[in-house]
Amino acid sequence: MKRTFATLLLAGCLAAPAAAQQSPLASARDLYAAARYEEALIVLNSLRQADGGLGIDLKAIEQYRSLCLLALGRSQEAEAAIAAVVAADPMYQPSESEASPRVRAAFSEVRQRQLPEIARTRYAGAKATYDRKDFVNAERQFRELLRLIDDPEMAGRLGDMRVLVAGFLDLSVASAAPPPAPRKEESAPSAAPPAVRTSYPVGHIFSSEEPEVVPPVAQKQDVPAVPTTIRTQIRDKGLLEVIIDEQGRVIGLDLRVRLHPIFDSQLLTAAKDWRYRPAMLNGKAVRYRKLVQISVSK
Repeated sequence: MKRTFATLLLAGCLAAPAAAQQSPLASARDLYAAARYEEALIVLNSLRQADGGLGIDLKAIEQYRSLCLLALGRSQEAEAAIAAVVAADPMYQPSESEASPRVRAAFSEVRQRQLPEIARTRYAGAKATYDRKDFVNAERQFRELLRLIDDPEMAGRLGDMRVLVAGFLDLSVASAAPPPAPRKEESAPSAAPPAVRTSYPVGHIFSSEEPEVVPPVAQKQDVPAVPTTIRTQIRDKGLLEVIIDEQGRVIGLDLRVRLHPIFDSQLLTAAKDWRYRPAMLNGKAVRYRKLVQISVSK
């Protein structure tokens, strides 16, 4: 098993750009395979201290060091080497084909301890990227962070952070993308008056496109207050689409321009209780799609 793991690890993780750069790692492989662990460590430690210009993969060195240290029974040092691997690549864990159960268990224990703190650090970095309005990179960082939080060895920890990360991911995607083309009801009215229709299909939802319809009138349309904890993070304006039925009740919601993950949830909850005097067509109440611009004060 040791020889198989060493060979796979070098083939899969320790590849270097040139044969000369592979030689020290090949030497470490041969020493490890020959159970000459102390000598292998000497080679690996020298590589660890070498100038970065050599193009050596430090994560791979720590992976190999952990094997030697575990073989020597130096568990504490092996854990430190594994910790360095996890810090460099939190998603890495050796597979059954690569490592013995003992090695995989050691990696698992270290990952379980380290992942929450790594996630917190990466959240701070992603949030700083978002605050700089570098939305493309923020999107990438938040996506990677979601993968980390959803790792099985996180065991559901940091659930509150996951909600924030998912929200900021949505905001990053929306901010990085070009603004959506306005729907017809948002466009400037045509100079020529539209033709008036005399019949509509059953269940038709009217909008400002049909000027013959009297729009609904708000009777209760309260917007929740912005929580003090997010006042510096929330957008100034959002856009909410509501569908109002023949009784003036809100039966459909679509938040087309979001403001902040926490506030968005509060807004949608409040909007379900909004009430209107229904839209009218020829004296009859009809369903209506209405756009509501949400403006917040900080």
